[in-house]
Amino acid sequence: MDINKYKLFVDIAETKNFTRSGERLGYSQSGVSHILKGLEAELGFSLFFRARHGVSLTPNAELLLPLIHSILSDYEKLEQTIHAINGLEEGRLTIGTYSSISAHSLPPILHEFKKAHPNIEIYLREGGAEDIMQWLDTNIVDIGFLSLPETRSFNWIPLGKDSLMAVLPKDYPIPSDGTFPIEDFEGRPFIISAAGTDYDIHYALESSGISPDFKYSSTDDHAIISMVIHHLGISILPRLILRGFENRITSLPLKPYFYRELGIAMRSYNELSPAAKNFTDYARVHISFDSNSSDDIR
Repeated sequence: MDINKYKLFVDIAETKNFTRSGERLGYSQSGVSHILKGLEAELGFSLFFRARHGVSLTPNAELLLPLIHSILSDYEKLEQTIHAINGLEEGRLTIGTYSSISAHSLPPILHEFKKAHPNIEIYLREGGAEDIMQWLDTNIVDIGFLSLPETRSFNWIPLGKDSLMAVLPKDYPIPSDGTFPIEDFEGRPFIISAAGTDYDIHYALESSGISPDFKYSSTDDHAIISMVIHHLGISILPRLILRGFENRITSLPLKPYFYRELGIAMRSYNELSPAAKNFTDYARVHISFDSNSSDDIR
């Protein structure tokens, strides 16, 4: 099996650009065209719609994409297992993660892990909760760092709690007890994380029966913080996201206390590649997200 043609197909599905994928994988433009023509002839149908500003998958190619992701994932596990049997350690690991985790928690862990496992290539894909779960379902990522909704079933390794905080302008008066009653969001101008980005904030409001005045919605946490800074509304965000903004906002723990449980999700621990299993075991020992509800940012 020529696995490289499938790798090219998947890369083009991501970049939506023949030239960019060719450069990433080391093919000339004519080489890309030759491989794709051969693959389409083998399959009996076209894979891409060509347009002036890029390419898109045909409906048939959309059907194939998750299956080819599975083939590439299994092939990677096969190669890593063969290397392990021969006493070698090589491989590729793709991690889905929230941007807040990739910015604050993963860098030191990745640094130490790479020192111990220099021949394992690690790639990060940042997204919201729904993105990461879809990537897990379709084998685009091996493991995911996220807060897992109760409605979804993955193998799960909990790594700790991350407090949900009221995010307020810097000049907001701080209550005497240093907390923000969740009922005080009722009817107030509010900036909400877009659906599918972070379920925990939506749950905190809905389970409390609170209906703020939703003014804006964003998938970008930093955009939400910026809007709060500029007095466009107030919000709720996890504490981890607020690091580095201590001098620009007031952030208070909610009353009652709400949190998101962060951890590592995977389709099946037993079916992870050797590289993914090694990193998962390392991360579960060296990463903890536990935050105290009284550790507010002001």
